Amino acid sequence: MISYSGLLDGLSATGVIISSCVFGSLFFYKSLKLKAKLLTIAGIMTFFAGLFYLGPFSDFMSILLTGDNLENPVTIGIYGRLSYMWVAPSLICAMYIGAELIKPDKKWFIVSIYIILGIIFELFLFFNTMHSFTFILKNPGEDLIDASFVFGHPTFLLIAIFLLSILIFNGFGFLYKSFQSTGMLKRKFLFLSLGFLTFVIGGTGDSLISPGVTLVFVRFLMVISSWVLYLGFKK
Repeated sequence: MISYSGLLDGLSATGVIISSCVFGSLFFYKSLKLKAKLLTIAGIMTFFAGLFYLGPFSDFMSILLTGDNLENPVTIGIYGRLSYMWVAPSLICAMYIGAELIKPDKKWFIVSIYIILGIIFELFLFFNTMHSFTFILKNPGEDLIDASFVFGHPTFLLIAIFLLSILIFNGFGFLYKSFQSTGMLKRKFLFLSLGFLTFVIGGTGDSLISPGVTLVFVRFLMVISSWVLYLGFKK
């Protein structure tokens, strides 16, 4: 039977996935109405960001349906792949949005750099999975698998670069743009800045904090991030 900690872990992961689907759908709906390419990219980014939690969600559903944890063979590490294979596409979308609104003349140069880094990340993730993470399972059939990056491994270094890039370029970049703007545009840039800053805080915290009540609050930040980004992009 699933433990209290496992239940919190699974429900919070499910909540993030559902919220990302809802807000991603809203972005797509708005993009169709307004024929706005940037909203389409934001929708894709939001969907992929929610799928970061596909690992714990799949493990949660496996326990509920079968009574056993998700099979995570040492030769594959499927839990790590399910969770982090979405990092590169989400990052590329985020950097596209930032470049489009902050440095449109350098957009494709900036995006190209992160496409290359994203491909390198995915290669390490899929071909060196078991060296990329430490998987901990204290009580099989009760707790969810806890995956943490191996410090110093290329996957850890790359995801640190990704989060730092979003923090500086999107978070602080949009904050700076808000200082240069007035009225509604100022509020939009503030919402976008807050949304990306919250995303980075939530993503970093999720990687460092063990399952428990604190992790639920960290994941709630991911839900808040989607909502605030929606306010920033909404007409």
